[in-house]
Order: sequence, then C-alpha cells, then structure tokens
Amino acid sequence: MLPAQLEEKLEAIEKRYEEIQNRLSSQDVIRDRAQFAKLSKDLKDIGEVVDLYRRYKKVQKDIKEAQELLKSREFEELAKEEIKRLKREEERIEKELKILMLPKDERDSRNVILEIRAGVGGEEAALFVADLLNMYQKYAEERGWKFSILSANRTGLGGYKEVIALIEGVGAYSRLKYESGVHRVQRIPRTESGGRIHTSTATVAVLPEVDETELEINPQDLKIETFRASGAGGQYVNTTETAVRVTHIPTGISVACQDERSQFQNKQKALKILYARLKDFYERQKEEEIAKERKMQVGTGERSEKIRTYNFPQGRVTDHRINLTLYKLHDVLEGKLDEIIEALIQHDIDEKLKAQV
Repeated sequence: MLPAQLEEKLEAIEKRYEEIQNRLSSQDVIRDRAQFAKLSKDLKDIGEVVDLYRRYKKVQKDIKEAQELLKSREFEELAKEEIKRLKREEERIEKELKILMLPKDERDSRNVILEIRAGVGGEEAALFVADLLNMYQKYAEERGWKFSILSANRTGLGGYKEVIALIEGVGAYSRLKYESGVHRVQRIPRTESGGRIHTSTATVAVLPEVDETELEINPQDLKIETFRASGAGGQYVNTTETAVRVTHIPTGISVACQDERSQFQNKQKALKILYARLKDFYERQKEEEIAKERKMQVGTGERSEKIRTYNFPQGRVTDHRINLTLYKLHDVLEGKLDEIIEALIQHDIDEKLKAQV
C-alpha cells in the first residue's frame, strides 16, 4: 500500500489533471493561445503520474474482486494465482509512483561544464587527466552530445594540469553529475622506467551550465585582466594580449582562458565558466546549512571524496560509493560508462526512497 500522505498527493494531482482537461475544452481557453499552450504543457507534465496512479487503482480493484472469488471452490486456485500476479503488479507500480513523486532536480536537463584537474602524481596525473578527458568525450559522442574545450593548461608530454570542457545535450547533467570527485589511477607510469605501479589522482567537477540571468553580479565586482597567451614550455602563442582572466572580487573565484585567438572569445568563455562556478559556490553554501541532504546524494558530493579507482594491472574499475567493480577498464576508458552511471542513478533513487520513508 502507498503511504496515506503520498496517496493524498496523487489524488490532488489527478483532480488537477481533470480540471485542466475541462478547462482545455473551454472556448475562452481555446481562443487564448498562450493559456492553451501553458495548460497543455501542465497536462503533459502530470500525465504520466496520473496514468500510472489510475493503473494502480485498477489493480487494487482487481485484487478485491479476485479475493471475492476465493470464496468459490470452483475458482479458488485461479483466484490465488491471479492475486499473486496482481500483487506483483501492485508492488511494481507502487515503486514507479514513489520514484515519479521524488523531488526533481531542475538542473538535470542542463548542459555541463566539466572541469578535470591533475592531483597527486606529477606528470602521470596530468596524463591521467588526458585519459579522463578522452573518456568523457567518447561518452558524449556515444550519446550524441556536443563536446568542446573551453580552456586547457597543457603539459609537455601530452597531459593537462587542468582542462575545462562544455558538454551540450539533453540530460547531460542528469547523468554526469555523479562523476564529481577524486578519480584514482593505479598503473606503471609512462614516465617510469623501473616498472613499478604508481598511484595518481585527478579531480573531476561537474557543474550545470548557468544562464547569466540566473545570477545578479555587479559588473564592479568583476576584475578583468588581459595577458599574452602562452603554450607548453613557455612559448608565446601570439604577441598580443588575447588571454583573459576574470576574477569575482567578493569570492576570489578566478577563471583564465587563452585558447581562442580573440580577446572577446576568451572573455566569453571565462565568463561562462565563472558563472557556473559562482552558482555552484552559492549552492554549496546553502547545502552546508542542510548537511543531511548531502548524505543522501551519491555523486554530487565532496570534491575531496575518492569515488573511483582505475586499476590497469587487473583491468579493473571500482566505484567506491556503491562497491561496484567491473573488469572492463578498456571499455570504460573508451567511454562505455552507462553500466556505472545506471548503477549510481539506481543507488541514488534507492537512498532517496529510504529518506522519504
């Protein structure tokens, strides 16, 4: 049985659904295109919940009817089998309804700003950043998302001290938000001649892209500096000051971009990253006030949390949050992340359902 409080909410949603249907048949609403469009959207938004709730009530009604048949010797065995089947169906629909009624993360449909930084391990950590960047790029390609580099601080051997990318696609944040945290690699470094296994780390931050209208920032709070863009080894990419650094003075958050050839393009990229970081900064401040919410969330947790290990000698990937181990290291690094992400999503749902109870 559904909890009484949840059933009351579902009854209210069904009543709202019927009210909207009636209003959509009104000539006044039909003539008002804006109102008609809004009500049609509202109807679509709650339609899945209402359809499922009506199926739930139909199954409950069928269970009662089957229980009546138990009184008849002729149909007793058939009724028992039917009740078993209906009970399984009732349980399945209950779970689906509970999931549908969980609070939605409004950021789930957004594009993603992906930041990967080298941690412990020197040049090997920088090379690991390049591996992770390639992994996420291939995952984005598999899902039909657009992937572009916003900023990159390269090293001489082909790694990155830091790289920031924009991933554009429906539901990008809903799936990649679980990737935030410390990723650890265990392997013989390319820079190591002795054949010893080393452990290196990289930090991944996944931020939803933010529209500038969502944050009120006083232009006077922004310090904008220009400088010459430089490449690996210190060579100048050009002799004009096309690179841009934007600093938000109140928080001290700073972003520098130098990959584009024009100062304007670098400034636009830097602002895009800055807005996402500021939004994340302010949201984390709020979440610290509500610490219990942080415990419920699997993947949007602390950046200092070690979330996954990539072990090359054993060909193993382990996600420590859900104790999931796959011996598919090559596939994972080639962007085959769905098995891990699906498990994280399910774990997140299970935790939220427990908290709801």
